[in-house]
Amino acid sequence: MKKSLEIHDQLRELLVENGASGDDLDRFDTVMSRRRFLAGLGGGGTALSLLGFGAGAEMALQGLFGRGMIPAAWAAEAEKTAQIEGKPGMIVHNPRPVNGEFPPHLLNDDVTPTTRHFVRNNGLVPQRAEAQNPQGWTLAIEGEVHRPLKLSLEDLMQMPSATYQACIECGGNGRANFNPPVRGNPWDRGAIGCSEWQGVRLRDLLQRAGLKDSAVYTAHDGEDPPIGSAQPFSRGIPIDKAMEEHTLIAYRMNGKPLHALNGYPVRVVVPGWIGSASQKWLNRIRIRDKVHDSDKMTGYSYRIPEYPVPPGSRPPESVMKILTAWQIKSLITLPAADTKTSAGKRMAVRGHAWAGENTVDRVLLSTDYGVNWKAAKLTRPANKYAWYHFDSEVRFDQKGYYEIWARAFDQRGNAQPFRQPWNPRGYLGNVIHRVPVLVDV
Repeated sequence: MKKSLEIHDQLRELLVENGASGDDLDRFDTVMSRRRFLAGLGGGGTALSLLGFGAGAEMALQGLFGRGMIPAAWAAEAEKTAQIEGKPGMIVHNPRPVNGEFPPHLLNDDVTPTTRHFVRNNGLVPQRAEAQNPQGWTLAIEGEVHRPLKLSLEDLMQMPSATYQACIECGGNGRANFNPPVRGNPWDRGAIGCSEWQGVRLRDLLQRAGLKDSAVYTAHDGEDPPIGSAQPFSRGIPIDKAMEEHTLIAYRMNGKPLHALNGYPVRVVVPGWIGSASQKWLNRIRIRDKVHDSDKMTGYSYRIPEYPVPPGSRPPESVMKILTAWQIKSLITLPAADTKTSAGKRMAVRGHAWAGENTVDRVLLSTDYGVNWKAAKLTRPANKYAWYHFDSEVRFDQKGYYEIWARAFDQRGNAQPFRQPWNPRGYLGNVIHRVPVLVDV
């Protein structure tokens, strides 16, 4: 496996050396998803050319292996590569950096277990996180503050803490439902988790540091090493959100130190907003006098058009806006897709709903393709930004193929769409959830 990952990094570097653009590297990362990359291994550089990389990719592969000579051992250990320690059952889209989600039926818990919390990485897992060793780690707070800070993990743990359940969801969750397809990890619906987080309120740290009047935005930096020539991953949030009481610098997840893949020793938790704002492996927060302008805050990264655009189009960067809060959404966790049942038998339906900065008003279910709807029983969340739970029962009286549909509404009247609105990078996917069911006599 180690050799395979070394080959991956060499190939990515060679693509850069052969003139690959940022968009080319995005395509490469998409191809590296488990579902698509392994299928193209046998074709070598030709396979990558057909997927849109051009001759440079074929030259790069020939330089590593000779024409068409991807090592058979790499393909043979594909299943092994996809098994991520501590995350059994995870669907791995990309082994390096690790990106994986869980099928909806494994997300049935009210509080998401650490073992079933999705993983979205842009760089490699830091050695400190893998070793679970905080020695030498510090968190710096600097920039537009009167009193810059440098704190150890022990310093943080001695401060007053807060504990909340909070949804963290990748901004690209639901990307697989976009038509035409878009580049990026093909997240379906499982890049979401609602775990319990404990840590220090970010506002307490910022108050200790003393924000200057010029403070506008945070910029978060982490210890995760970038891959190849990529820039270190860095995103941020407006000061108003940083000062919100639920925004945490978290050091515990479900009562234990953070999992290596989920940010050990410390991460930001920005509930209600897209997951990239909740930066992992945090070691520095810069307070800026303007909106943070890293490469993951500009261009098309984590940004959507200000208005609806035709599917497949490429709007100018000037009309793109930074992603912030998630929209209304629901997830059916029971029954699992393609569950078989008998005609006339009652079937339990269960799931979750959440709404970013808003509140969930109701969840409706349909078993006849949207002709008729009935309200599910809705259980309120443990606290703001945790997900709601819904329960109901359905029955199918005749043999055949059916679907259970879930559609959530928030208190402002916003509802999940029947067809997914399109944007260039496949962000904020919140189309209604449909689960197929097979009924026999």
